[in-house]
Amino acid sequence: QVQLVESGGGLVQAGGSLRLSCAASERTLSTYVMGWFRQAPGKEREFVAAITRTGSTSDYADSVKGRFTISSDNAKNTMYLQMNNLKPDDTAVYYCAARPTFVLGTMRIHTRYPYWGQGTQVTVSS
Repeated sequence: QVQLVESGGGLVQAGGSLRLSCAASERTLSTYVMGWFRQAPGKEREFVAAITRTGSTSDYADSVKGRFTISSDNAKNTMYLQMNNLKPDDTAVYYCAARPTFVLGTMRIHTRYPYWGQGTQVTVSS
């Protein structure tokens, strides 16, 4: 069973930056694709970004494109989300997720990820 642990959330002013980390308990086929999702109060969980372990494929939600960067360090079994120019609308609990398979066109679908972290809160004040 893969375990994922997020860190790096916090409170930041609009225009500021944060870097989230997601440490995986193991580097296996189970973590071939890793992604970030977020959920604000009263809203559904939404896709933020995802990347394959090789880094050959990545995808971003339109709302974060150009501001957020996803990356991974395979030697450390860790994935990152660099978030710049944060906006109040980015306020949410951010979840790390992993899945063993890559199917083109499905990286944004949260139900296709069997492994999840506990979440880390990001709050952006105006």
